[in-house]
Amino acid sequence: MLDYSLAHWTTFLIAAILLNLSPGPDMAFILGQTARHGRRGGFAAMFGVWSGAGVHVLMAALGLSAILATSATAFTIVKWVGAAYLVWLGIQALRARPAAEGQAHQAPPALRPGNIYRQGILISLLNPKVAIFFLAFLPQFVVPGAGPASLQLALHGFLIIAVAAVIEPPLVMAGARLVSALKGNQRLGLWCERGLGALFIALGVKLAMSSRAI
Repeated sequence: MLDYSLAHWTTFLIAAILLNLSPGPDMAFILGQTARHGRRGGFAAMFGVWSGAGVHVLMAALGLSAILATSATAFTIVKWVGAAYLVWLGIQALRARPAAEGQAHQAPPALRPGNIYRQGILISLLNPKVAIFFLAFLPQFVVPGAGPASLQLALHGFLIIAVAAVIEPPLVMAGARLVSALKGNQRLGLWCERGLGALFIALGVKLAMSSRAI
């Protein structure tokens, strides 16, 4: 059971690495929270995104993602809620204001890691393209006779998250060090915040304009 060839694992791991390196709302959120709140915020965002991705994997394994792939109504509802959420996050970042005179070195109020974690889950769950992607991607690695299809889907899906656990923590650590080095530059921090806001709004618009096709 679950016996695969070396060629199978090589192909899968290459695909998983490229998938985790590709830019998107999840990666933007992780790096954005790292820039805003340092390493602690970045890891909270990362764990939230992983949790949301885990739900997508289970949905694909159980066949629930097929609902989003075949139902225009379900896809549209999730798509517009996700797009609105990304735009809302972007607006919040764009509304950032510089500290008042005499408070240049005062750190902004930190967002609780639990809130960042929940935001990460929502950003992942409210992207129907992720669900449909897993539904289209994972079955390509199901091998007849290697075991129950649902088990194979779950295995490969969670291995994608395991690959993310190798790739993303170093990015968060590097981002946190960079932010720490630039911490005293208030103007640069403000423009980074606004740039992040613009990125989230752009991603929200892109999601709103997307179709069910992969």
